[in-house]
Amino acid sequence: MLREWIDHNAASRGDAPYLEDAAGSGTLTFAGLARSVRAWCQLLDDAGIPAGASVAIRCAEQFDYAVALAGIMGAGRVAVPLDPGAPAGDTGRVLAVARPRAVVGDAADGPLLDLPVITRPNEAAPSDPSLVLPRGGGIYLCTSGTTGTPKGILLSEEQLCHVAAAVASHHRLTPADRGYCCLPLFHVNAEVVGVLSALAAGACLIVDRKFRRRGFWELIEARQATWINAVPAIITILGMDPPASPLSDRIRFIRSASAPLAPAALRRFEESFGIPVVETYGMTEAASMITANPLDGPRKPGSAGQPAGSEVRVVECPDGPAGPCLPCPAGTVGRVQIRGAGVIKEYAANGRAGAFDADGWLDTGDLGHLDADGYLFLAGRSDDVINRGGEKIYPREIEDFLLAQPGVRSVALIGVRDEVLGERPVAYVVPAGAPDGLELTDALREACEAELPKPKRPAEFCLMDELPLGPTGKIARRRLRELAAVGG
Repeated sequence: MLREWIDHNAASRGDAPYLEDAAGSGTLTFAGLARSVRAWCQLLDDAGIPAGASVAIRCAEQFDYAVALAGIMGAGRVAVPLDPGAPAGDTGRVLAVARPRAVVGDAADGPLLDLPVITRPNEAAPSDPSLVLPRGGGIYLCTSGTTGTPKGILLSEEQLCHVAAAVASHHRLTPADRGYCCLPLFHVNAEVVGVLSALAAGACLIVDRKFRRRGFWELIEARQATWINAVPAIITILGMDPPASPLSDRIRFIRSASAPLAPAALRRFEESFGIPVVETYGMTEAASMITANPLDGPRKPGSAGQPAGSEVRVVECPDGPAGPCLPCPAGTVGRVQIRGAGVIKEYAANGRAGAFDADGWLDTGDLGHLDADGYLFLAGRSDDVINRGGEKIYPREIEDFLLAQPGVRSVALIGVRDEVLGERPVAYVVPAGAPDGLELTDALREACEAELPKPKRPAEFCLMDELPLGPTGKIARRRLRELAAVGG
């Protein structure tokens, strides 16, 4: 399917831009993509890297990263995206699992990674007319979770294209669209929701190296973006700082993924900008998108939306996820499980034992409930549930409540060991602006006492300048637990 998309767009929209650098330093047209794929194939053939083999990518610039990703996959090889800023130890663990044959990057990457270095080919050079473009492309990703041991996830071309087509269809992407993405290309969201869904729709993707609050809307206007691929942290920050002048009406929506978005932050953004927020839910094992709120029809704040390309169920599993599981009634919190054409059937390496059942359902490790309309509401990771004297506390419920209070920009709730109750909930809060810390914590404590049952009230409030976040904007709760363990 990937080759068909490339050939179709090259024939019908050859001179139209497919990838653009946000800074204006590079553009790849659809015709250029077709030439690029042939150049990559010739280069990899000459390097002795056969179809289906893995090639790592470690580029500092987003535009170069995106071109390499599309070229390697189109040439029938498996891309292994690496974080160019990751410590050597983390990168080494990924390489030990993925075992790429070479790396696309700078000359200095070779000795660092102990791999041959491949530089970007000359797309303008003529290619061998007898060159046969193989299939078998894909993406090999590693996720460490909380254990630090990478789990290998091999996503085939078929799985990736299935989800990319679902994204393009669900978000109604057309050749007139110009998406903006500043999310890292070594994660599945930017790869599938960005690079591949744009190809599926024959649309343009504007790639940026990172999010910059200053001048953000000026950039969006200058590049004539029609939709934005974002994470909750970006939406929350933008919602607190509306532009001085009205925005054009060409921006159709902003997409939120990778972590739950607080309903208060969603409402604040939509009220400030008049741009719809489409909250979604996905994971690497499902090649990104699992559920999404509709563009037309009810978009429910706090919900990750309805299934979009995958089946979703919420179950109770008395004997664990691999044992018999019973469907939960609407509104009842249980384990979120998924299956579908975009979902892996097994881990390529170091997978979770018991993650898959005999019918192909994958246990996501997330907790949530489905409402009567089939919308998914996430309650948090199963590992993050706080057990306070036998009372189960789901962090997201308390976080959403605190985020709706004045003076709060972001918040994370974790369980801290308590010798009497087992655990006690502690809230780490980032203030909005520069309020008096004592006044803010007193106000939050009073609001909790007035609105929340006693077991759900945070035992402590700790103010921070920023919460620790991972590359995709998820709160790094493990780092907060480590901080709490040393009395921070």
